[in-house]
Amino acid sequence: MSELTRAEVERVAALARLGLTSDELGKLQGDLNLILEQWAHLADVDTSSVPPSAQTIVQAMPLRDDIAEPSLPVDDALKNAPARSGDFVRVQAILSEEADG
Repeated sequence: MSELTRAEVERVAALARLGLTSDELGKLQGDLNLILEQWAHLADVDTSSVPPSAQTIVQAMPLRDDIAEPSLPVDDALKNAPARSGDFVRVQAILSEEADG
């Protein structure tokens, strides 16, 4: 298994929107490579004598009856909302009305 390069770690950090310093990127690179190295060792473990358990443990989940009950009053539900518009929580728009082009 090859180690992650600095560029690969920078790309992963950018995708995760992590603002990391050069020192933090170096530490992350080392940590990720250590994790991948340990994960690779698991492939060498002989599990032939271990019976599969995922199929034997799964059981039907008992579900409770779905009973309709009165909901929380609007004023109580929205009392901690940072902004309100009538019976709704008001949030900042994140999408433009215009299609990009």
